[in-house]
Amino acid sequence: MKKLENIEKMQQFSFQARKKSHIIGLVPTMGALHQGHLSLIQAARQECHEVVVSIFVNPTQFGENEDYERYPRDWNQDCSLAAAAGATAVFLPSASDIYPPSYQTTLHLDSLTQHLCGAHRPGHFDAVATVVCKLLNIVAPHRAYFGQKDVQQLRVIQQMTADLNMNVGIVPMPTLRESDGLAMSSRNAYLSPSERLAAGIIYQALLTTEQAAQAGETSPLILQQLLLSHLVSEPLVHVEYAAVADPVTLTPLEQQQSSMLLAVAVRIGDTRLIDNLLINLPSCAGFTK
Repeated sequence: MKKLENIEKMQQFSFQARKKSHIIGLVPTMGALHQGHLSLIQAARQECHEVVVSIFVNPTQFGENEDYERYPRDWNQDCSLAAAAGATAVFLPSASDIYPPSYQTTLHLDSLTQHLCGAHRPGHFDAVATVVCKLLNIVAPHRAYFGQKDVQQLRVIQQMTADLNMNVGIVPMPTLRESDGLAMSSRNAYLSPSERLAAGIIYQALLTTEQAAQAGETSPLILQQLLLSHLVSEPLVHVEYAAVADPVTLTPLEQQQSSMLLAVAVRIGDTRLIDNLLINLPSCAGFTK
């Protein structure tokens, strides 16, 4: 596996791969790799000749008083894990590579960023769209792999690549979960033992709400109240939002439809966790759980 520590080396790698007609897959990460990331790398390895894992803790997507400084970083371990999972290259740019002193450009999306996490983290998804656009331009992959846990991020990237006519396939991958259902996340490492135990309520709340919908509950408002009531039953959980939304537009739903997204963001101690679940009623297929 090659370690590519600047943009020029990354572009040379991709240029040579494309000269050989190799398919390039990209797995963008901020490091602190876990099994969820590794599943993306493994999926890319099955479909691509070259698998590039980018590791970049993007400073522009962290708001004031967020966890940029303490975000877990262990590049050596990340590189070992990436190689074992099938990566053929790791791209390790510095912040000054991605944002040189002359840098002035930021992408902006309108409606997709107004709901869910976007309503609580102003500018976050503009920063995400910008850095992912830059990574796609630098790496020039044929395919890029993203987990569905970060469903708003996924939708933003799908919209951005479509709007800008970017010639890359965005491949959504199912959320991987711990044994109690907690979605895998680098931020799970922040949780104390009691907080980690409490975090299991997130998936329980999503499943209970999905079951109510499958049993015939038709009101998104009632489903939202049910989701919220389960989350707040755990004293350590502080709810940022609990929403029932359209899975494409991410707008809140007022009437039931055959595909509905349950999405939550909570804080447990100092740790912010997100999760979601797509309700597919019998007539609809969509995201996997």
